[in-house]
Amino acid sequence: MRRWASSRPRPTPWRAEPFGMDGRAAEDPFRDSFWRRHPTRVAHDLIGWSVFVDGVGGRIVETEAYHHEDPASHSFGGPTPRSAVMFGPPAHVYVYRSYGIHWCMNFVCGEGPGGAVLIRALEPTAGLAAMRERRGLADSRALCSGPGKLCQALGVTQAQNGGDLRRPPFQLPEGAAAAVLVGPRIGISKAAEQPWRFGEAGSAYLSRPFAGAARPKPRARRAQS
Repeated sequence: MRRWASSRPRPTPWRAEPFGMDGRAAEDPFRDSFWRRHPTRVAHDLIGWSVFVDGVGGRIVETEAYHHEDPASHSFGGPTPRSAVMFGPPAHVYVYRSYGIHWCMNFVCGEGPGGAVLIRALEPTAGLAAMRERRGLADSRALCSGPGKLCQALGVTQAQNGGDLRRPPFQLPEGAAAAVLVGPRIGISKAAEQPWRFGEAGSAYLSRPFAGAARPKPRARRAQS
């Protein structure tokens, strides 16, 4: 199994800091322990949270997990100029262009370097007028129903690559989903069988249905640390 080359310099250890948007450090979701877990766990637990960029955004209803030992991941085989952010501190944004057309937004996480969660779909809740102008359509269900669509709607580009989720223009309020669906990832040719896609059960804002998905499970309450 291929691993991140040990000869590469390790990223500087990351320490959790207050979010700074509302001053509630005691309730800050950006604890080191949340982000330093396997990307599948982070991807599952982000369902129901919200993400905003300059006040535009909504609830996260669909995610996918990627790991540095996963052949479908950009981090597989070690850092490159493109994937360098994935080997940096957690709770940062990794933005890349898919097929030379669409931007895609990921949140860096993992027990070690090279993990991330792709944000696949949102339920729009704020800044819908800006989203409609950017996307050129009115149907709220189609504004953020895919990773490229949501980046266009939120105005995410390469300019946000490496951005700290604890700092403007980002806001990431914690939330919850009643139940989370689990299924295989979409649009990949390697490790396509891995059940590393997660979505909110019953959501009308998914990028596509969860055909043959695992039975939805009630959301387990995360232990406080």
